Amino acid sequence: MTTDISDIILATFLVFCRIGTCLMLVPGYGSSSVPAQVRLFLAAAVSLSLAPLVLSVLVAKVHGATLAILASLIASEIMVGGLIGLLGRVFFLALQTLATASAMAIGLGSMPGTQIDEAGPLPALAPLVVTTATALFFMTDQHWEVLQGLAASYRVWDPSQGIDAQTALTLLADRLSEAFVLALRISGPFMIYGVVVNFAVGLANKLVPSIPIYFISVPFVLFGGLLLLYVTITEHLLQFMHGLAAWLGE
Repeated sequence: MTTDISDIILATFLVFCRIGTCLMLVPGYGSSSVPAQVRLFLAAAVSLSLAPLVLSVLVAKVHGATLAILASLIASEIMVGGLIGLLGRVFFLALQTLATASAMAIGLGSMPGTQIDEAGPLPALAPLVVTTATALFFMTDQHWEVLQGLAASYRVWDPSQGIDAQTALTLLADRLSEAFVLALRISGPFMIYGVVVNFAVGLANKLVPSIPIYFISVPFVLFGGLLLLYVTITEHLLQFMHGLAAWLGE
């Protein structure tokens, strides 16, 4: 009886290793603005909720296992959970990177924003876009898709086999490519606006060198960039959520 209880505890801990590592990295759940105690409680609650679905498989893996096998299982579960969380995180990292570039293109690069989820300061546009995307992540119930994906991951990656490095790197490279293409498509209008405006300002400065065109044009460039943001932000965020939802639905 004691052995059976210990096997169940070990199996539940393996579930916690995968779930907890994923929730530490996945967007929304793994935000540094969420207290560590809350994240720990959430990871424990989700692990206990999903454990009955996979205990029959995991108990057989840990029954009679040596210390080396248990350490291998724990490392495998941490790697799988970390990979799943990182694959979702790269979408928001790509959005943040291109939002920072867009802020520089419209003249907001030198204006620091509020630090929400990052240790260092970012331009004001980046926290606004990323925070709105995170709110939409929960409002559109994509966080439930993450939990469903974690439950389904036990059918894809067996706990005793884990995931090899080549498969992990291939998945990560594919998601990085997909995420940055999506973020670049969203930020494309701001990049084009920045090129056109700077070319026009540079041309005007050449034609009238006695007038400091650059300093005069800053408020107009900023106004045009904010107007472009006002017109396109809704469609841009919808496109981002569609891309994220398409990956979560795979």
